This record gives sequence, C-alpha cells and structure tokens, in this order.
Amino acid sequence: MSKYIVETFYTCSFKVKHYLENIDQKELNSLEKRDDGDFEIIDVKIDKRQTKSLDKKSPLKNEPKFSDIKIDNNKSDSEVKNLSQNTKFVKNVDEAINKRYGMPDRRKGYIQKATIGDHKVYLHTGEYEDGKIGEIFIDTSKEGELVKALMNNFAIAISLGLQYGVPLDEFVSAYVDTKFEPSGKVYGNDRILSATSILDYIFRELAISYLNREDLAHTPSIGKSDNINENENNSFEENNQLIKIVKDMTSKGFVRNDYKRKLVDLSDIRINLKGKK
Repeated sequence: MSKYIVETFYTCSFKVKHYLENIDQKELNSLEKRDDGDFEIIDVKIDKRQTKSLDKKSPLKNEPKFSDIKIDNNKSDSEVKNLSQNTKFVKNVDEAINKRYGMPDRRKGYIQKATIGDHKVYLHTGEYEDGKIGEIFIDTSKEGELVKALMNNFAIAISLGLQYGVPLDEFVSAYVDTKFEPSGKVYGNDRILSATSILDYIFRELAISYLNREDLAHTPSIGKSDNINENENNSFEENNQLIKIVKDMTSKGFVRNDYKRKLVDLSDIRINLKGKK
C-alpha cells in the first residue's frame, strides 16, 4: 500500500511543423486543429515537486500540502481549459521518456559492401515505416572472433540508442574522423573513396544515406548534377502519386532520395496477358 504521493510540475517547450500545399488564411486558421504535424520536444524542465502523506496517522513534518496551492479565480475559461490540456500533455511527455520504439517484424533496409584496405565490411540497415533508420548490423572479414564480437555488440548498442530516440547526428559527430586500422582507400562505395577507420566509413555512409550530409561525401551526388528544369522535377515528384507510394515502400537509405534515377515507372506500359489458344 502506498503511503505517499509525489507530484512533479514540468514546463515543456516544443514545436510542431506542418507541411502545406497551399498557404491561405483558411489553412492558417485551421492549422492548430490538424494532427499530422511533426512534433519535436525542445526542452523539459522541473518547476517544483511536492510530497503528501497518505497515512493520516503519521503526516510528514513541514510537509507542503497541495491544498496550499493558490488558484487564480480571475483566469478565463479558455486559460483554465489550456491549463488542463497542458497537464495532460505533460503527462504524455513524462510517459514517453525512456520509451523504446521497437522495429517492425518485417522492415525495409539495404546492404552495402565495401573494402577498406584488405578488409571487407558489410553494413546492414533496418528502417521504420517512415524511412528513419532504427538498427544496423556490421559484418567483417579477416577478423578474429574477439573483433567480430565487439563489432556485433557495438552495432547492437547503436541500434538500441536509435530506438530510444538518440539522433543519428550525435553518432555521426562522435565517430566520423576516428582513426585506427584498417584505413585507407575504400572500394565498392560510389560516394566514399577513403576512410580513416571502419567506424569513420560506416557513419559517413549512414550520414549520406539518411541525413543527406553531402559534406561528408567525396564524390558529388549524381541526382544533384542535373540542375536542368530542377523546379519542374521537384513539382513532378510532389504531384506524382506513384512516386509518393514508392517512397513509402522503398528503402530511403538505398535510393538516397534519388528515386527518379533508380526506379522505373511502368505505369504506361501495357502487357498482353492473353494466353495461347
């Protein structure tokens, strides 16, 4: 049986991003009613914490009572309603802290093979339904059992961090430019020509594929070399329903947002399916 109750008051700052096709007054007025925005928590602070004893026989000394909280009766009904909504929101934020978002049983991803020096490295990725990376696997050749075990468990640690909400940017900042052997020229990757270590290569590859970090690539993007009618191409991709469906089905890391060059549209091709008589 619980003897005490503790209430903690939080202040949370957050932002919501909405993507609109058109900007007009009607859309802006109904913006707060939409539930399809991208939600991001910026900061969560603890304002104060109060404790109350549930055992009437042995109350706490110098105990701050909840009944001592003063309520401003001059607040309007809208402010009271907003306060109630904020209380529910803080509760949901508190429940979401330290929550792991597991990977789906059937998931998208890709495999990249590369050679650094005389060592072959196979990078496997797993993605959520929205295309965000959620796990990695690292296989190497010509390594002892100890090194293979360490690389496998390192990949598990990175995967757990991604599933608990650690941004991929943090891992990229931590491991890019790390130096140890094997290092040198990279063969088998069209965007990375050299690496100072296996970890440098792996997180350069992930940053290019999932974060569009072109500054970490050694070769220019093929998709960005064609600047002719760029606005027309962008409008085509936005309006083409087939491209939107393909984006939901295809691995984001595999195509690297270069859908038009790596995918073939067969919607205009007619196939004769009549059997022979």
